[in-house]
Amino acid sequence: MGIADVVTLLGGIALFLFGMSLMGEGLKKVAGSRLELVLYKLSSTPLKGVLLGTGVTAVIQSSSATSVMVVGFVNSGMMKVRQAIGVIMGAIVGTSVTGWILCLSSLEGGSGVVQLLSTEVLTGVVAVIGIILRMFNSKASNRHVGEILLGFAVLMYGMSSMSGAVSPLRESEAFIRILTSFSNPILGILVGVVFTSILQSASAAVGILQALAVTGAITFEIALPIIMGIAIGAAVPVLLSALGANLHGKRTAFIYLLIDVLGVLIWSLLFYGVNAIVHFTFMSTVMSSVSIALMNTLFRLATVIVLLPCIGLMEKLMEALFPDTGAHPEEQDMDRLEERFLQHPALSIEQSRLVTNAMAQRAEGNLLMAMSLRSRFSDKDFRQVAETESIIDRYEDKLGTYLMKITSKSLSETQSEEVSKFLHTISDFERISDHALNISEAAKEIHDKNLQLSPEACHELDVMESAVQEILNIAVSAFVDNDPQRAARVEPLEQVIDVLIAQIKRKHIERLQAGRCTIELGFILNDLLNNCERISDHCSNIAVCVTEIDRGEFDTHEYLNTVKSGNDTRYKADFARYAKEYELK
Repeated sequence: MGIADVVTLLGGIALFLFGMSLMGEGLKKVAGSRLELVLYKLSSTPLKGVLLGTGVTAVIQSSSATSVMVVGFVNSGMMKVRQAIGVIMGAIVGTSVTGWILCLSSLEGGSGVVQLLSTEVLTGVVAVIGIILRMFNSKASNRHVGEILLGFAVLMYGMSSMSGAVSPLRESEAFIRILTSFSNPILGILVGVVFTSILQSASAAVGILQALAVTGAITFEIALPIIMGIAIGAAVPVLLSALGANLHGKRTAFIYLLIDVLGVLIWSLLFYGVNAIVHFTFMSTVMSSVSIALMNTLFRLATVIVLLPCIGLMEKLMEALFPDTGAHPEEQDMDRLEERFLQHPALSIEQSRLVTNAMAQRAEGNLLMAMSLRSRFSDKDFRQVAETESIIDRYEDKLGTYLMKITSKSLSETQSEEVSKFLHTISDFERISDHALNISEAAKEIHDKNLQLSPEACHELDVMESAVQEILNIAVSAFVDNDPQRAARVEPLEQVIDVLIAQIKRKHIERLQAGRCTIELGFILNDLLNNCERISDHCSNIAVCVTEIDRGEFDTHEYLNTVKSGNDTRYKADFARYAKEYELK
């Protein structure tokens, strides 16, 4: 084998890997985010998980990609570890499909119709169709199909180049001696592990083994341990994906390695144990591309069948290896913002929605706790308000960064509007929590200085706080449920709150002039009212955002002017109802 053959071999490997990548990426684009969404929504049982994992992996041509996706699902809380095990088992089986596709490279040319089925002709036809769809078609879906076909053609060409480059080795005694040494099971498994770890692809490793089969030097005895080693080596990219993952993500990643290692241990001990007694006669059988693909599929399928009933035991083993450390709820929420999902906008936006909803509900809860401090102050609750406010700050920072990354991706109009809604509202939720902290500090000042508000002021604040609590509840629920009808109730209540604040301030001045209130209490009361006013303003911003996004517009001022100056009967009715409900008596 000369230098030219080595260069041809390396070039063939490069084209093979590039073709596989191109075909996989094209398949992902055609499928969009539907495969990913199906994967995490329809894996409720182990059997469903296996079938789905097999199907998705067969489509995207990578068990590692499927498993890395699953690690992300578990890490974000979208999927349980038990569900993930079934999907990973399916991915292990599904990756063997690539080997069967590569068997097409073994088709030999002949004459007449048979010649049309040869690898060269098939690759050429696919390449021509692919380039036409890719270069001369304006429809995105057709261009993606063209990429799939081009990827297939490049893959097949790379496979043919590899086979052609190694074919002279069939006459090399040195090469045959090296391959023969791989018949040692331990050495063969190690070679498979190392080779696959370097290539980062089990499909590619099997493909190269199939290419070497043309030399006639690959026997059953050599192929079996290498294929076993390839299975273990495929776990490497999945383990790398677990770096930085949470506890559940790590458990899921190591499940992939566990399944492969158990499969190798079970079948190697059984097969070689029986062989030591029986001495199988087929060990020296020369393997072809088809027989290697068959061996790879059978080994993976047998492993999954044997281990499928043991999913519960494997889950418990991972729990023992990676014990629960008791993560805080906010950390679990943050974990949803997986970097892995950024390549799949539908998933990343859905996770952003869930985290933003959690942020909104935390902000609402923090305000309720802050307002309760005025009537029954406690240092514990005061510290809790401050701690929650700090947590909500982290929500805003993490969400803002993540959402900006999403905007750099290719988004549909609907997806862009959804991201825009989140970006506009997270600052409002954060500011609401800031005002909750201010209210708690005012309550602390009243408590520490042993100040006493007048019964009239207490009643007025009770009415005010009830109105603010209701407007925040409406705004948050409208946002979480994406309900523009409910959001429309915010603006009339916001106007009522403005009127209410003006009335309370006027009544306070009257009490101050009558000597029934102090200037110090007046400052505190004014702070409380200003914070309530700001909170209602932020609720208005949130409601307008929900309403305008639903209308496909985003002009806040125009919308508010239209609502307030128009003849909207519903607005007038809601305003009258809230004005009566929160009337100062």
